[in-house]
Amino acid sequence: MNIRSVILHRIKMSLIAPFATSYGAYTDRETIIVQVVDEQGLSGWGECVAFATPWYTEETVQGAWSMMEQFLIPPLLEQPIAHPEELTELWQGIRRNKMAKAGLEMAIWDLYSKRLNKPLYEVMGGNSQPLNVGVAIGLQHNIARYYELIDGYIEQGYERVKVKIKPGNDVELIAAIRKRYPHLALMADANSAYSLSDIAHLQQLDPYGLLMIEQPLAVDDIIDHARLQGELTTPICLDESIISYDDVRHALQLGSCRIINVKLGRVGGWNEALRIHQLCLENNIPLWCGGMLETGIGRAHNLALASLPGFTLPGDISASNRYWERDIILPEVVIDEGKVHLPQGAGIGFEVDLDYMESLTLQKLEVRK
Repeated sequence: MNIRSVILHRIKMSLIAPFATSYGAYTDRETIIVQVVDEQGLSGWGECVAFATPWYTEETVQGAWSMMEQFLIPPLLEQPIAHPEELTELWQGIRRNKMAKAGLEMAIWDLYSKRLNKPLYEVMGGNSQPLNVGVAIGLQHNIARYYELIDGYIEQGYERVKVKIKPGNDVELIAAIRKRYPHLALMADANSAYSLSDIAHLQQLDPYGLLMIEQPLAVDDIIDHARLQGELTTPICLDESIISYDDVRHALQLGSCRIINVKLGRVGGWNEALRIHQLCLENNIPLWCGGMLETGIGRAHNLALASLPGFTLPGDISASNRYWERDIILPEVVIDEGKVHLPQGAGIGFEVDLDYMESLTLQKLEVRK
């Protein structure tokens, strides 16, 4: 592949409803859409899922934009790339900046798949079976609103519900939801809101049959999670703590969790995600694909990821209309009887609505060879 140009599109989309976590509420989403163009004029698409503020990781939209412009794009244009796996070595001298790397790498994998005229999921070793999907619910003001949302999602066919929790809005919330929905596949996402001093409190969640509690302790911790997992019957799933293959290896050795969440942006893209996937397969560790309030482009990559063997738990791959009045892909992602059907076209399998994306664009940069 001879990359002729890389185009960055910084866009801003309004959420249908605010999405609240233990860190705060968000009413809109800034993100960077990455477009790479080869010598044939084919475009590959990726998404850098950093947020406008550094609440999830240290990366931000502004920082990732600068990192791509100054350090990641120039070597990408210097010489042809035979295979996307080469990007790991190409950028090995640039530490971390996982989301910036992932956005570019995703676009290269999409382009590579299009040049092969194959769906991305097929190139990655996935299968074409419809995917069971879950949905995430942010913090709400009262229990009636949770019931309203969950009733609607069950009616739409979602098979798993994740709710955000934090101190003061956790045990009673889960107890109420479980009482009303005794058979619902339910999980809780703490976004690092707790510490080891909360062990006894978190043990109160054990009777409610949660699929998992996601990232209860610090974002960079593996050791304390091992202590906590030893005190809980509920499986711990690590999210923010996992940014590399070695993080997973260490977590499994220590017994820090029983489930792994994979987000392409958080681990630096497809190459590292595939290594993590293989390690978890070898150790019989269940995987699931997390969401980052992506546009349809990031969501399309998530569909391919969730199609891999070992991704046995429904991922956060909601329909486009879960978050957006209108998505930037055609057709939009839809839920059909609780499942998402994988697109059959080459690459990510969706077209980008260029005119609509242009109307959302705050900043645009094209770097040519």
